[in-house]
Amino acid sequence: MDFRHTIDFRPKLFSTLRNYNREKFTKDFMAGIIVGIVAIPLAIAFGIASGVGPTEGLVTAIIAGLLISAFGGSKVQIGGPTGAFIVIIYGIIQQYGVGGLAIATVMAGIMLVAMGVCRMGSIIKFMPYPIIVGFTGGIAVTIFSTQMNDLFGLGIENVPANFIDKWICYFQNIGNINWWAFAVGILSILIIAYTPRFSKKIPGSLLAIVIMTAVCYVLREYAGITSIKTIGDLYELPSGLPEWRMPTLPEGASFFATVQSLLPVAFTIAMLGAIESLLSAMVADGVIGDRHNSNTELIGQGIANIVVPFFGGIPATGAIARTMANINNGGRTPIAGIIHTVVLLLVLLLLGGLVGAIPMPCLAGVLIIVSYNMSGWRTIRSMCRQSRSDIMVLFTTLLLTVIFDLTIAIEVGLVLAVVLFMRRIMENTNISVIRNEMEVHHDGEADDERLAIPSNTEVYEIDGPFFFGVANKFEELARTRSKCQIRIIRMRKVSFIDATGLHNLEIFISSALDEGRKVILSGVNEQVYNSIKRAGIVDMVGEENVLDHIHKALQRAEQVSRLLEMK
Repeated sequence: MDFRHTIDFRPKLFSTLRNYNREKFTKDFMAGIIVGIVAIPLAIAFGIASGVGPTEGLVTAIIAGLLISAFGGSKVQIGGPTGAFIVIIYGIIQQYGVGGLAIATVMAGIMLVAMGVCRMGSIIKFMPYPIIVGFTGGIAVTIFSTQMNDLFGLGIENVPANFIDKWICYFQNIGNINWWAFAVGILSILIIAYTPRFSKKIPGSLLAIVIMTAVCYVLREYAGITSIKTIGDLYELPSGLPEWRMPTLPEGASFFATVQSLLPVAFTIAMLGAIESLLSAMVADGVIGDRHNSNTELIGQGIANIVVPFFGGIPATGAIARTMANINNGGRTPIAGIIHTVVLLLVLLLLGGLVGAIPMPCLAGVLIIVSYNMSGWRTIRSMCRQSRSDIMVLFTTLLLTVIFDLTIAIEVGLVLAVVLFMRRIMENTNISVIRNEMEVHHDGEADDERLAIPSNTEVYEIDGPFFFGVANKFEELARTRSKCQIRIIRMRKVSFIDATGLHNLEIFISSALDEGRKVILSGVNEQVYNSIKRAGIVDMVGEENVLDHIHKALQRAEQVSRLLEMK
């Protein structure tokens, strides 16, 4: 077997290098530097908010960003840690430790590679939009809630992980507000919010960090104000190249038991990474007029998540904000993404000491703006005008994400979406029994016509897919007593039939035959025909009684009627 033709793995880096030139490199170089600068505060903030540290955030942005650019299926995708993973990572560390997080990330990477190998790049099409909006909004609310301790300078050492307990703890410590820290956080938010009004090129988060770090340094050195906590006060500062490390389990924990318990969260990481990266790639395609390879993108994301835990990193995916920054600054090939990782590596090697001087309330301000941009409140507001079922799925997913966790939210949201979707199809699928005369519509190609139905014949018309929900409705209708000797089942609008539909159809036909009735199938398309053929239904009614048009079915009914009268 030639695996080159079975596995859809064609990284964009290699195809773009064929016609690469100096002009493209100049644009990629400038875009890479700017995106690298944009990524510095985000990588640090996401690492700290996830419960690890600034070094882990930068390492993830460097290694995962490099691998996603090198092996991904998008020309402009920028990969790294994102806000969407904060909630999941924090919960895993609380329960399984850093070693458990590393194992879950590797498992998620393997799942992503498997999705790409199995050509599941279109998986995003099967995720209902209300669920995506719901869990994204829920993650935004959760990220916002995690930043109150640093924003207000409350000094709580062990903040509860549960959303409700977290806010109870905040209110219990409201009297410990550090007004200097609060002022730094609010000023950081204002700088980030208003920077785009003055400059589109300078990242507001970076400007806020530079200004607030300088302000806090002056306050500490010259005004004696030492109550504003910095990264260096709480975390080990990043320095040197990332080292290879093997994940370690908590003492006494079994590897296989840990893997088994981590499967749900690993699946959530994989699904979230797939959805976010493919969404980002789709948005990027619309801006640059290109088309990404979704299967290759999944494999590239998977490779990154398999490798990065061995250097202490955390889960990574495509980051839409950094991807858009790359596009807006001229990046058009994966070289820009590689250059952005070089910028981050230089920061890790040369500026680790300066990272330690960044005030924690400033990082809280950065993440509060991230959560605001992530919340999608305008989308939620517009979706509230849509169907009640979509609203129910959206807010159920959002509330479950906030109160419980993302794994439960996605599982329940998907089940609820499927149930509501099935109900909607059932409501739109009609089954009617027609006697004496029927009206035939030609969809505008010709005038509608009325056809006479033989006196001892009735037509069961199924208008829509014949799946398990509709099949039960058909079974109830078929129980009605009738003296008609011939039953025509008109299936011209049956696009597919599932196992339950086949089972109920078989019971209907079998009961009719036992009662001495004849059954004729009309308007059966090729796909449905193949299904009923494999199920043996064609043999039950006879090949001559399976017809492609109602005219032929009625003619056949007349023939059968005459035969029955002769008997």
